[in-house]
Amino acid sequence: MTQTASWSTEAWNKVQEKVKRTSQNIGAGFPHASVGGTYQLEAPSWWTAGFWPGLLWLLHREAPYDSFKQIAEKCEEQLDAVMMDYYRLDHDMGFMWTLTSVANYTLTGNEDSKRRGLLAANLLLGRFNSNGNFIRAWNPWSEGEKNEGWAIIDCLMNVPLLFWASSETGDPRFKIAAEKHADTALKHFIREDGSVRHIVRFDAETGEVAEYIGGQGHGPESAWSRGAAWALYGMALCYHHTGKEAYLHAAKRVAHCFIAHLPDDSVPHWDFRLPEDVPGNRDSSAGAIAASGLLFLAGKLSLIEKNIYREAGEKILRSLYENYGDWENPDEEGLILEGTSHFPEGKNTNNPLIYGDYYFVEGLAQLNGEKEVFWAPAKKKVLKG
Repeated sequence: MTQTASWSTEAWNKVQEKVKRTSQNIGAGFPHASVGGTYQLEAPSWWTAGFWPGLLWLLHREAPYDSFKQIAEKCEEQLDAVMMDYYRLDHDMGFMWTLTSVANYTLTGNEDSKRRGLLAANLLLGRFNSNGNFIRAWNPWSEGEKNEGWAIIDCLMNVPLLFWASSETGDPRFKIAAEKHADTALKHFIREDGSVRHIVRFDAETGEVAEYIGGQGHGPESAWSRGAAWALYGMALCYHHTGKEAYLHAAKRVAHCFIAHLPDDSVPHWDFRLPEDVPGNRDSSAGAIAASGLLFLAGKLSLIEKNIYREAGEKILRSLYENYGDWENPDEEGLILEGTSHFPEGKNTNNPLIYGDYYFVEGLAQLNGEKEVFWAPAKKKVLKG
């Protein structure tokens, strides 16, 4: 890792120090949101299960630390039971197994991890609706619920698992489905002004659009900031894996919209289109995701363009570190404060979130010179020791 700025090196060191402490408490659990200073653990089947082990792999990659590796591997092993539980699996298999099995295989060459990643990719491929050209999001949350036609913008960060599977196996089916889903996101999720919808409900039989749903945004036509972050990063990754210029243009369009709506401290509100009577809580997780995506996007552009996105990404990360980071407080396990998980339902509206922590660390790694992310790994990069 090369040094680019003293503050980012300092930030990386503080992350390492703090995670060494918190990992003794969290262990091989699955944290989601920090409540009252303690990360609440979810079941291994919850969509955020990959972010804690993924964060540990990020740190282990730069400075091998056996405890981080051991915890990450124990988390991955617990997901085996989840993989065999059809009723709990949904489109978030990409989040879960990219940051566990793909990361492990990329860094260590573990063949069991490769097998797990490929199995997860096959199961994710099974959720592809060929009439609507989308990957179905969730299974029914309650008996009788019909959401078989639902797709969400978050899934753009799940499709890298399919691109990876095509690269590893030489089988284009995975890549074809990933591209078709990305094309659907271009057509129905990302607006001309670069703002983004969260949920689109399709007719599951015909593939026609049935309605737009606000989801975790304020409403169907609002501009949920974390959705924009998913779209920005997801489209940049789709461009990386395919070379399709339409994906690059979409990533840049969303990036411009995101940057233009940032407040003075560069950390976004949870939605960019809010009525005056609705609280504009910050969502540090949206900022962290977008920052890492901006740095990744910058790496795909010429020198003339790249500095625009790199500087914006660095500005967000620095603000997160200096204004929202929690480094010395022994009573707080989270790294980045003021995340907003689901404002419309009042869930974790001012809390550290594990995915915010993960993307903050991933962004720091990129800023400090690491060119690879687990969403776009090289064939194999085996660490020594």
